[in-house]
Order: sequence, then C-alpha cells, then structure tokens
Amino acid sequence: MDNWNNYNQNGYQTAVQAENEWALQRYVSSVMRRVYGKMSLGLLVTAICSFLMLMSPTLLNLLFSSNFTIFILFAVEIGLVIYLSARIEKMSNAAASAMFYLYSALNGVALTPIFLAYTGSSIAMTFAITAGTFGAMTIAGYVTKKDLTKFGTFLFMGLIGLIICSLVNLFMHNSMMDWCISIAGVVIFVGLTAWDTQMIKRMCAEADSSMVGKVATLGALRLYLDFINLFLHLLRILGNRN
Repeated sequence: MDNWNNYNQNGYQTAVQAENEWALQRYVSSVMRRVYGKMSLGLLVTAICSFLMLMSPTLLNLLFSSNFTIFILFAVEIGLVIYLSARIEKMSNAAASAMFYLYSALNGVALTPIFLAYTGSSIAMTFAITAGTFGAMTIAGYVTKKDLTKFGTFLFMGLIGLIICSLVNLFMHNSMMDWCISIAGVVIFVGLTAWDTQMIKRMCAEADSSMVGKVATLGALRLYLDFINLFLHLLRILGNRN
C-alpha cells in the first residue's frame, strides 16, 4: 500500500509504469555519464596538446612558420566536426571516438597562440569560471522539465549572427564590436549548454544499446564545443594579456 501511494504521488498510474520510468532514468543517467566522461577526456587531450606545443620551440616555430597555418588547422577542424556529425551513424564506435579525440588534439594545437597571448593566472581563473558556469547550466538543462526547443532555435539564430559579426570584424578590427561579440558569445553559449544538454538527454533516452557509444561521442562533441567557446569568449573579457 505504501509503495502504491509513492507511485501515485509521483504521477504514475501503475507500479509497472513507475518501474519502467525509473529504469529509463537509470539508463539515461548511465549514458550521460559516458558523455561527460568522454567530453572531459577530450578537454584533457586539448590541454595536453597545447602544453606540449608550448614546451617545444620547434613545434611553435612550425606553427608560426606561415600565416595560413592556423587557418588551415581551423578549416580541418570544421571539416572534422561536419563529417563526424553527418556520418557518425555509419561509423564504428571506435572510429567516431578516434575522430573526436583527433579533433580535440588539433584544437589544442590551434589554441596555442591564445594561451601564449594571456597570462597563466588569468587562463586558470577563466577556466575555473567557465567550469562553474558550464556545470550550473548543464545541470539546469538536465533537470528542467521545460521544453527548451524554441529557446534553442533562438540561440542558434544568434550563433549564426555571432559568426557573421566575427568574420566581419576580422577586417574591421573594431574593439567595441569585439567586446560586444564576446559578451554576446558568453550569453549564447551559456544558453546553448543548457539546450544541448536537454537534446543529448533525449538522444540518450531514444538510443538503443548499439548506438550508445555513438550518442556519447556526439553528445561529448556538442558539450565540448560549448565549453571551449564559452571559455574563449570569457577569456577575451576577463583575461590579462602578456
């Protein structure tokens, strides 16, 4: 009788319905742990690759040997993200994971000039702020019962505008516009973190056992991108240059 009262108070019609819902919640939770674990490992790979670059004058000289090297790296990274997102269903779990970690490594190389431009203390402080903000928003996205679809659509439109403004400012070099872009970027990626978390949670709930690894990789990629972009925009606002 007590068990039935607990089920009824939580909105379940039958004990079977309650058990099925709880089993689904446990399944989603286990997949989400893989998402966060893979994302964290991707961030670690990025940090290690940046550190190795900073410690090697030879690699730094190679990186700065041409003005186009960084642009080529970014172009390769964009290509990897597009290819992984579009083809992941036809890839093996191992291949998808390898591509994600390859992207994380290349991103570490590409971000090296940024780590050279700012002081170590401001980078550490900004990383801590980013981690705290990201953690709060991904928890909010995970636990909220409100549908964030419309909110996410608005944020995606804002992201497109942000990219266009950033490209324009590459030629204008307007400091005020750069400041506004950074603030807008923080707002957009704070919101996208919550939205992406909710979308990934839904993907986890719908994924069968054969797709769990791929869902974890795709989810890790989306949250990794949110974290890195939030960090970079905050660094442009809070960071102290060398």
